[in-house]
Amino acid sequence: MSIVTKTGDKGETSLMYGRRVPKADPHIDACGCIDELTAALGLARSLSSEKFLSEEILAAQKDLIVVMGELATAVEDRERYLKNGFHPTTAAMVDRITAVIVDLEKDESLYPKDWVIPGVTVVSAALDFARATCRRAERHVVRLITNEKDFNLEILRYLNRLSDLCWVLARYTEKNVKSETG
Repeated sequence: MSIVTKTGDKGETSLMYGRRVPKADPHIDACGCIDELTAALGLARSLSSEKFLSEEILAAQKDLIVVMGELATAVEDRERYLKNGFHPTTAAMVDRITAVIVDLEKDESLYPKDWVIPGVTVVSAALDFARATCRRAERHVVRLITNEKDFNLEILRYLNRLSDLCWVLARYTEKNVKSETG
């Protein structure tokens, strides 16, 4: 099967289970933001040589597959989505990254006294880019909430927390470099 299907040549694409929608549909827009976020995190992970950081980023990327699958499913197909063994975004996913943040925040020196200017290291810059991308994804998902009944608010909570995690991981990375250099 080729990646070239030509089915999107006229500005439409498919949600899960084949429902055709315009590429400007809010679900597709939100999925596109999550896709960009996953790629931004992949860049940060590829640049990191630290096991802890790489594992946390990979775990977030795997979570985002769950988020994107749920966002790519029309309300009418949610029951089918769950019956097919797919999982919704859960409070446990949010709680996992919250626990990582809380653990890292035990080191109060991670919080600078001034505004953060991204770019201290390549890895922290990539994480700050992922954070900003996550915030954009969060804004696009908020648009879905106003248009959809029974929206899973754990998706929004997850993205909010993930952006916090990206920020803290960026500061963690910068601190480790600063402590090595002086």
